[in-house]
Amino acid sequence: MGRDVSERKFSREDRQRYREKVQRCLDALARMLANDAFHFPRQQMGLEIELNLVDEVLRPAMANTVVLEKISDPCFQTELGQHNIEINVPPRPLAGDEALELERDLRDSLNSANAKARDAGAALVMIGMLPTLRREHFDPHWLSVGPRYTMLNRQIFASRGEEIVLEVDGVPMPGRPKEKLRCFSESILPEASCTSVQCHIQVAPKDFAAHWNAAQCLAGVQVALAGNSPFLLGRALWHETRIPIFEQATDTRPQELKNQGVRPRVWFGERWITSIFDLFEENVRYFPALLPESESEDPLEALEDGRAPQLSELRLHNGTVWRWNRPVYDLVDGVPHLRVENRVLPAGPTVVDTIANAAFFYGAQRALCDQERPLWTQMSFQAAEENLYAGAKHGLDAQLYWPGIGWVPPDELVLRRLLPMAHEGLRACGVSDAARERYLGLIEQRCVARRTGSVWQRETVSLLESRGMDREAALAAMLHRYVEHMHAGEPVHNWPVA
Repeated sequence: MGRDVSERKFSREDRQRYREKVQRCLDALARMLANDAFHFPRQQMGLEIELNLVDEVLRPAMANTVVLEKISDPCFQTELGQHNIEINVPPRPLAGDEALELERDLRDSLNSANAKARDAGAALVMIGMLPTLRREHFDPHWLSVGPRYTMLNRQIFASRGEEIVLEVDGVPMPGRPKEKLRCFSESILPEASCTSVQCHIQVAPKDFAAHWNAAQCLAGVQVALAGNSPFLLGRALWHETRIPIFEQATDTRPQELKNQGVRPRVWFGERWITSIFDLFEENVRYFPALLPESESEDPLEALEDGRAPQLSELRLHNGTVWRWNRPVYDLVDGVPHLRVENRVLPAGPTVVDTIANAAFFYGAQRALCDQERPLWTQMSFQAAEENLYAGAKHGLDAQLYWPGIGWVPPDELVLRRLLPMAHEGLRACGVSDAARERYLGLIEQRCVARRTGSVWQRETVSLLESRGMDREAALAAMLHRYVEHMHAGEPVHNWPVA
């Protein structure tokens, strides 16, 4: 999905050819699903973690090209903005002690990368939104070097026909009036302010719909439980401000198309599914191509020859529709498989919090899939979508709808219902007792303490402002303390506000 494209103008013939190729990809995928042509020997997990680069005063460091040269590890790659990089964690089995080993390996990789980044005058910060970002950091010349980013920016603005509007009504800080953000951007770089963790889970084709539906049910709980993005451009906004900003920063629709009900490219969806094919077909039916670059392979001919097709056009198109839970078709050594890519979580605050968030997702998702009566037959799709926005806006103070309970705060829902289910789900996945108890125990303690990364950031800034700091100084001082705690590695629920 992150493949390079050539920097050029796309012609009418390019678009027609691409549309035809995408349709042939769909036909090939349908044939593969009917023939059960996918590889699934064991359940595997994978993570992608987006990171911010900062300078010595914790402002964005526009240095990802130099930093990546210093790191010199193919697991680290560019992201949209020059102050972003991403680590792609190699997939591994979910069972056994793999999560414990992943925590150690990830901490070692990030510490090593951070030491090398310092040679370039930068440092890594794992946080949902960097609070020291300013409007000037959204200038188009801060896009990462590479034709993919330039073309994506150009095509989104060509589709939209006008500058991007960022508009968010915030959740008031204690004893303060509500703060609002309204500004304009001439690039899609506000998307680069949204640094996230993507959890991948490989699934069998027959189980894909259940896993995707379960992930949709969990999205609101996930963002409430893991919020870490409360500040942008100096304003206190949502607990997980990434959600509205990502949607707005990549919106190809002017206001008139919104009024007509045209679907956004950052999308929760509109219905429960019965097959992965439903999602790919919707992507093709509803969204024009942003990067209509075709490859030479004919996917149907590849199938006739006994080869798994690349489905290059379908995969490229899928990479420009940013579903919060995205379907993935991929190949490893020519062997195809399917994954659910869960995209709702913010980066940080620590490695252990990140692994705990992933473990909770994998366990609760598996348990929901194993229920005799699926949860998604008991709640409307719209209720799941409303939960996402309520959890993102209000965090642990949200009220979420859950069948059999009604309206309930996220922490209570987790403690009463979802945490026991997550334990069952991880057991069913073969996860060791040590790993299961470590990571789900952290989720339990976070709920009891009612402290997420977002809560800690807001409380710390509020305290610093009460001592006389202005907002800019308070955000910088808070981020300095955040980085210290991040490196110390204690889970966020233990971070002091002092």
